[in-house]
Amino acid sequence: MIKCGGWLLVFLGAAHTLLALTLEGAAGYAGEWFSGALWGEDFADMSPANSALWLSMESFGPPLVVVGLTVLWLDRRGITPPPFIAWTLGILGAVDAVVLITTPWPLFLLANILLLVGGRRAARREDPAPHADATRIP
Repeated sequence: MIKCGGWLLVFLGAAHTLLALTLEGAAGYAGEWFSGALWGEDFADMSPANSALWLSMESFGPPLVVVGLTVLWLDRRGITPPPFIAWTLGILGAVDAVVLITTPWPLFLLANILLLVGGRRAARREDPAPHADATRIP
């Protein structure tokens, strides 16, 4: 489950970034990005080039790929990813669902559920009776 959740995060981050660069045409503004044209720009009055940058390379797409790859890296080493990753991303996904209903938030929610359930299952396998020794006096 953890592996599936990690791969889903990688897919969503990569798909968002690549689709913004290609389908949305954000890559067409790369010349402006690297020319310094955005240095003095105001966020309240974004140019199309600045908007394209924030939709693609400065979006949460690239970091989401890194989070997904980190989850996969941890899983390959037998380390259960901490639940705060899924909870934090789940809150972000819930905000997305409310603000931008057309986002693929159901897939994002699925990835977070996979991480949470996989993490709980892994914790149960590691310590089947976590409170059994609580009454034992050393």
